[in-house]
Formats: sequence, C-alpha cells, structure tokens
Amino acid sequence: MAQSGKNTEELGINWERAFDLYGNAIARDNELLWVQATTKLAKLSKHAPEDLLARMIPVLVELLRRIPSADSSPSIQEAAAHCLKCVACQGEGRLAVLIGESAAIPSVLSLLLHTDVSLQRVLLKCLRNSVTFAALNREIVVRHGGLEIILNLLNICSGDLKRFLLEILSALALLREVRRTILISGGVSFLVESARCGSMVSRCRAAQAIGLLGLVGDSSTKVVAANALGVISSHVDYIRPLANAGAIPLYADLLQGTEPMGKEIAEDVFCILAMVEENAVAIVEHLVRILRRDSSEAKAAAADVLWDLAGYKHLPSVLRNSGAIPILVQLLEDQNIDVREKVSGAIAQLSYYEADRAALANSGAIPLLVDKLQDESDEMRDNAAEALVNFSDDLSLGDRISDVLNCPSFQNMQERLMQIRASDAHLAATLRHMSIEQLSMDPAALI
Repeated sequence: MAQSGKNTEELGINWERAFDLYGNAIARDNELLWVQATTKLAKLSKHAPEDLLARMIPVLVELLRRIPSADSSPSIQEAAAHCLKCVACQGEGRLAVLIGESAAIPSVLSLLLHTDVSLQRVLLKCLRNSVTFAALNREIVVRHGGLEIILNLLNICSGDLKRFLLEILSALALLREVRRTILISGGVSFLVESARCGSMVSRCRAAQAIGLLGLVGDSSTKVVAANALGVISSHVDYIRPLANAGAIPLYADLLQGTEPMGKEIAEDVFCILAMVEENAVAIVEHLVRILRRDSSEAKAAAADVLWDLAGYKHLPSVLRNSGAIPILVQLLEDQNIDVREKVSGAIAQLSYYEADRAALANSGAIPLLVDKLQDESDEMRDNAAEALVNFSDDLSLGDRISDVLNCPSFQNMQERLMQIRASDAHLAATLRHMSIEQLSMDPAALI
C-alpha cells in the first residue's frame, strides 16, 4: 500500500483495523463520537496509506451532508470538511481528484451560503486545497456556480476568509471562461489583490492569470492588466513567473498600440523584466521586430526601451547579438525626429562599450553621427557628440573622427563628460577613504 509520512511500522498502527474501527464509530448514532473519530483521522491522514484514505472519502462526504445537532461544537460538518481538507493534500493530487469525483464540492458550495464563520473558514480551506491540488476540480466548482459564490463572498468577507477566497479565485482564474467572467463582472481588482497576498503558489497563479487576461481583452483591458502586472513585477520573485505567463508579448503589443499610457507602462515593465537575461533576450527580439517594420510611434518607443537597456551592464552582448545595432544606425536617417532622437540616445549609450563601438563603426555609424552634429535638434546633437567623444577615446577608432575635434558641439560635450568623469572619480576616491566609523555614523549626529 502507498504510504505518506512515517511508515506503518514506525507508528505501530494497523491501518485496516483502524479503518474498521472508524466505520464502527460512524455506524453508531452518536454525533460526538463521529466528530472525535473524524478529527483523529484528520490528524493521522498525512501518515495513512493512500488507498485507505481513498476509501474514507465517500464516508467523509456523507458526513459533510449530515444535518448537525444544535449543541455540537465543532459540528460533524466542520470535522468532515477539515478532514477532507487534510486528505486533499495527500497523494500528489490523486486524492483531491477523488474528492471532486465524490460530489463533495457541490455540498461545500451549498454550505458556504448557509453557515457560521467557523464552518465557513474550514469549508474555504477544504475548497482551496481541492482546487489547488486538482485542476479538474476547478471546472467542477465553476460548473456548480462556485465562481459567482466566491465573487459574492469576496465583497463581504475580510481577514483570513478573504485570503482563502482569493487563493481559490487565483486557481479558478487559470480557466479561460473564468477570466472572461471576471472581466464582465468587474472582478479584476480581486485578481490583482490575489497576486499581492496569500501563498506564493497562489500569487504566481494570479500573476499568470492576469497575464492571460491581458492577452484576451480589448486595448483598454490590456492596459489594465499590464498596469497590474507592472505593480506585481516590482517584486523580484515575480519576474520569471510573469515572463513565463506570457507578459512579454502583451507589453510588445502595448508598445505597438495607440494607447499612450500603454506604451509608458510597457517601457517601464520591460526595464524591470530585463533584469533577468533570458527575459531580456525575448524582449530585445520583440523590439528589433518593431524597429524593422512598425509605425514611427512604435519605433520611437522601442528605441527608447533599447536606450534604457543599453545601460544594463549584463546586456550589451544581448543587444549586439540581436542584430539591433545595424537597424539603429539605419534609423538615424529616419524621417521622424522622435525616432532619430531616441535612436541616437541608444547609440550614445552603446558607445560606452568597446565591442559595441566596433559594431557601430562597422555599421557605418560614425559618418552619420558626424552629420548629426549639425542637426536642428539639441538632443540629437548632444547624443551624437556623446557617442563621438566615446569613439575618440578608443585608440582603434579615434583617427576616424579627427575631422570633428574642433566642432563646438563635440568640444562642449567632451568638456561636459570630462567634468562628469572627474566628479565620479572624486566621489569614488572619497568613498574608498571613508572609514568604517564614518560609514556607520548615526545620521542624527550630522544634523
């Protein structure tokens, strides 16, 4: 027989005998005895053989349907729901499936509407475990009107009851029809809340559901979903789950869309998700695709993100290997001024890395940057000058920009960068010479 936890020998329990004794206790007309026996079974469930627990499930479901006496506390319903909750955790989901097949879930949902807080708490825990460990049970809950019950209870419950409800909702929301109902009923805020509280497993489910929600909605829904995901992505633990949930294509769509807020959200969240290199690779692929064939507004937004990502020390090789650099160089001659400015900013940032300078030079960037020193846009001139100053410091490329060394824009930028670098060097030297005592000094003592 399959075992959970300690083995039979260690506990010294004859499980078949225990099953018979439990059956005899339930056969007697004594509710207090039922409660005591069922409570003990719940405590032993993590050690009991799986096949024995499977045989117990129909008995527990029948007890769940019993009408309790007025003076019983806890009631037999509460004891049975608690035991089913414990059993659902065992058997790697197999026992949770059996609970769903035994028609326990409709009974739990019915009792949720007509019960006190104590029983309600146990019922919600039982339902949470049932839908967590068995995906099939989520469909059973929805089929019997459970989603509406959960949403209604979320409007009136608080504290730990609400947390259990949110954990149930995060599991149900992995179903497409549930996400559509959440959209129609205005329950998106509950889904967002479920991503902020509860167990980590539940939060990750909620993040995945929100990402899927954004992929199936209209443009305004995508913005709402993206904004919610943006808040969630600020937590480092969620960066990978969000990417795995399909968030990156969602934000790429927003970057190409017409919603200004959507573009802004997408740019911010891409910068967060790109902290993980594997995410950055996928993000840059989408950005390069946008730069190749999209609208001017989308190209400018994509170049702006690349400008930010070019400053990440762990990403230069990602940008270089993506084929982005030749495209950025070509776009220096784009008709749209916003595109040219954003592209020149990205190139200026890339020029701080030796390998990227070589790639830029090989793509023909230097003569185009020299031309931009005379551009009507102040930002364009500054970005071009910044890049050329970095080229001039490169021994292998410096001779290729000798013609611009006397250009006022170049000289002004060179002087500005020298001042910035001198200031940075001074600050670094100051920090190196600070003693441990100075670093740990009470700030109040400086006032």
